[in-house]
Amino acid sequence: MSKWREEIDVQQKLNRKYEKLYTAIYEDVESASAEIAQYIADLIRKKEEKGEKCVLGLATGSSPIGVYNELVRMHKEEGLSFKNVVTFNLDEYYPMEAGHIQSYVHFMHEHLFNHIDILPENVNIPDGTIAQEDSYAFCQEYEQKIKSMGGLDLQVLGIGRSGHIGFNEPGSGLNSPTRLISLDTMTIADAAGDFGAVENVPRRALTMGIETIMSARDVVFMAWGEKKASILKQTVEGDITDLIPATYLQKHPNVKVYLDSAAAAKLIRINTPWLVRDIEWNDKTIKKAVIWLCEKLDKPILKLTNQDYNDNSLSSIVANHGAAYDINLKVFKMLQKSITGWPGGKPESDSGKPERAMPYPKKILVFSPRPADDVIAMGGTLKRLIQQGHNVHVAYQTSGNIAVSDDEVLKFLDVVKDFSPLSKTVQAKYQLIRDFLSGKGVGDVDNREVRSIKTIIRKGEAISACRFLGIPEVNVHFLEMPFYETGMINKASLTHKDIELTVEVLRRLQPTQVYAAGDLTDPHGTRRKCLNALTRSLDIVKEDDWYSDCWTWLYKGAWQEWDISDVDMAIPISPEELITKRLSIFKHSTQKDMLYPGVEDMEVWRFSENRNRATAQMLDKLGMAEYEAVEMFVKY
Repeated sequence: MSKWREEIDVQQKLNRKYEKLYTAIYEDVESASAEIAQYIADLIRKKEEKGEKCVLGLATGSSPIGVYNELVRMHKEEGLSFKNVVTFNLDEYYPMEAGHIQSYVHFMHEHLFNHIDILPENVNIPDGTIAQEDSYAFCQEYEQKIKSMGGLDLQVLGIGRSGHIGFNEPGSGLNSPTRLISLDTMTIADAAGDFGAVENVPRRALTMGIETIMSARDVVFMAWGEKKASILKQTVEGDITDLIPATYLQKHPNVKVYLDSAAAAKLIRINTPWLVRDIEWNDKTIKKAVIWLCEKLDKPILKLTNQDYNDNSLSSIVANHGAAYDINLKVFKMLQKSITGWPGGKPESDSGKPERAMPYPKKILVFSPRPADDVIAMGGTLKRLIQQGHNVHVAYQTSGNIAVSDDEVLKFLDVVKDFSPLSKTVQAKYQLIRDFLSGKGVGDVDNREVRSIKTIIRKGEAISACRFLGIPEVNVHFLEMPFYETGMINKASLTHKDIELTVEVLRRLQPTQVYAAGDLTDPHGTRRKCLNALTRSLDIVKEDDWYSDCWTWLYKGAWQEWDISDVDMAIPISPEELITKRLSIFKHSTQKDMLYPGVEDMEVWRFSENRNRATAQMLDKLGMAEYEAVEMFVKY
């Protein structure tokens, strides 16, 4: 039996009775990453005390970045040495030059190796430059070298949305060795942002095999963010299947899964805790349980019976809170009160509305992580707020320039060139930019001039969309938070300057209502950092006099929606308003045709509409009025 499992007491075992892997859930990524790093550091020191090498299997991607940052800190501040450490990386794109910015060689040196005292000869990463005919021999040698070092003491793993570990895609067998493999379409789609476009993503990779991973003595498996919640549920609670290679880890004797609260959200003990233990029933948990029961039985709220509750592990609600009729009516009214056509509050009518009536009109500040996030997520609500007379401002937190293609830059340059004669200085700059773009390789970082033009393009689109909705240009603010301006997908850490910019716009405008993106999809991604910057800024201004009269509402980004049971305010969108929302998204012309990752031929605007319609359909099934579409918000 795993030593992890031996440490679990009876109550913990009960809580985890549906989980086939020992799973630890943390409030945030930072605390989880620190614990993983401490575990690795303890292992390194124990092996050093014995005069032994510590052999680590390492992963790339966004998941282990926090772990590597903490290991670097421990090296610099606590004297943790890596001289006795030998590393073997899981995988590498193929073909891939080591110096390419998207290579895993570059990733590992940028995030770890360049900052610690590991011996260069102890670093092993699959070679993405070998000839294809030599790949089989190389992979065998890679495995043999791991065995010659006594095997992996610890393997660090993340997981892809397809369920892959390493690049072992769906269909990989339990006995699969290190090999050259074709990448799954979902994996390619998810990597498109890193490479600038889907067509630039390598279609193959070299990966350590499942058999090699399973031979490690210990495995640390981590996942962060909402995007991983569905695949994590299948991995931790589902059956072993080659369609989800991560499920093979259920056969390993010593695996510990580290999740943040967002990644763990769909596990049974988190999503439906009444199935594993007695819980405290309050308005929030009753609402969640009743909506879950409706979805399970495909029944509207008011048609649930006592028998329905008793047959589905919810008898304690009936026993403690009255008959089904009373419970149903209670939840029905709760959901009904969250639905309003007045997102800014209805004047002279506070009765049962999510927002207060006064003050009216309100000064409203909408934070958008990148241009277009605002209209994609809440374009219908924005139009409604403007129509109802509120003073609406939009603050774009980052430039979004990395999402503009080079072809768009050339198009705009040509417009400027043909519009009027250019001065010699402008002509020289124009030619300099064209020369840079013509020589730019896949994955190369844009220079300052190109990033500046891409920023101007995104600004123009944002102003156009706001003007279309009725927001005056003077009410549009561009914060251009510095953490974003790396020119790469990977962003810098938040600094005091990012917080200062957010605090400044809050204090200058002193809004009575704030909207912001509540995404927890990627702890190292733009939206998550923008949310962190806002929450830290709100903590700074909370003692200001104006803040006591300010309410904050969170919307979701393009790819997810709030669970209906969590929603505090739902805004119905009419067919005409949905068309207006679509047209406002179209004003962001460089983004209009962007595809939703992992969904073939699904543009972001179309996915957004489908999501809003699906929300309306869910409310209809629960017994609410039938709407065309609905946008949803959670109160901060």
